[in-house]
Amino acid sequence: MSKIWLIMLISSVSTLLFVNPAGAVEAMLVGSNSALTLAMTLVATYGFWLGFFAVLEKTGIADLISRLLRPVIRFLFGGSSDEAQKYVAMNMSANLLGLGNAATPMGIKAVELLGNNEERANDNVKMLIIISSTSLQLLPSTVISMRIAHHSAFPTAFLLACTVATVCSTLIGVALCKIFAKLGSKNSTGYRKNLGSCHKKANTYAQFIDASPTNSTKLKTSRAQKNE
Repeated sequence: MSKIWLIMLISSVSTLLFVNPAGAVEAMLVGSNSALTLAMTLVATYGFWLGFFAVLEKTGIADLISRLLRPVIRFLFGGSSDEAQKYVAMNMSANLLGLGNAATPMGIKAVELLGNNEERANDNVKMLIIISSTSLQLLPSTVISMRIAHHSAFPTAFLLACTVATVCSTLIGVALCKIFAKLGSKNSTGYRKNLGSCHKKANTYAQFIDASPTNSTKLKTSRAQKNE
């Protein structure tokens, strides 16, 4: 993949230099300046919110948020530990503020605690991934900061549409996760019952074979031959 991007970069830059050298140099300078300005704006935004969440964790407010969200978290993440619930609450809080990158470290820690060192993702891990992916946002601060950096006249004009879209996507994702989790548990229960039934039938058949006259005669003959 890196080779493909390298080929695309070299071919596009070479074409621009041959077709319009002045425009190519100007575009690269303007683009680098815009990229640096946007990066510094996002660094300031994430620096503020990461520090804010660190203060919440140090002062114990994170535990208070976890207790407030505990009914919802217990419904969504049944059987999870208190520590896992705290990181889930912090992850959800960061996503509500539109800080996807700031929510990532807390989400990784929550996945480690929810996963219980299992090789496959359990229902709680899947639920956290779905909630993080649908990204319910009440205040999308990252998008707002990017709009401000690009001199938007109304940087918060999209809030209503964003809230409605993320609420709908989150509700649909949570509902589907719960439905498929129940279907999966029913299928696994049925599979275990069928497997147990097959084992019982196999044991019954083996006992029948052992008790048959032909088989008992063969067993007596083989035992007599071994004794000789």
